[in-house]
Amino acid sequence: MPDIRNALRAMTPWLALIIVVIALDQLTKAWVLESYSIIYDGRIEVAFFFDLVLAFNRGAAFSFLADRSGWQHWFFAVLALAVSAWLLALTWQHRYERLLPSAFALIIGGAIGNVIDRFNHGAVVDFLSFHAGPYYWPAFNLADSAIVLGVVLMLIGQFRAKKTTDTPPENPA
Repeated sequence: MPDIRNALRAMTPWLALIIVVIALDQLTKAWVLESYSIIYDGRIEVAFFFDLVLAFNRGAAFSFLADRSGWQHWFFAVLALAVSAWLLALTWQHRYERLLPSAFALIIGGAIGNVIDRFNHGAVVDFLSFHAGPYYWPAFNLADSAIVLGVVLMLIGQFRAKKTTDTPPENPA
């Protein structure tokens, strides 16, 4: 019994990180939705390269499949939940590590935050808009940022693991 307690205790930080990402994502989106009346012409200029906007993305990244009839809503929700379940299993496998479970937790939290939007609003709420002059990056949100950071950390973890396991074969001579 102590082994399972220790294993569950090792999961606590990762589950907490998932909850924090979801909560921060939903709080920031709620703030933007409430504050939309103060967003002039659909945009608040915060800095010369950054604006707050209100956009509803019915598709995936870069509005992929946003123009479809609605089936993509369910497809992306089911996909996000399936990937989150798989990443939660990987988190369990790596629960005593730091980097990979952090990466998985960020991705899970971001994915679930966006799934909540799909059910509550029929689309993902995006509001962060970066640009260089007239060239704009598509608007995104905190959940998207968590997912990207998680993927970057996951890649770093994979490169580190490859580096440590790629040792030259010993010379039998």
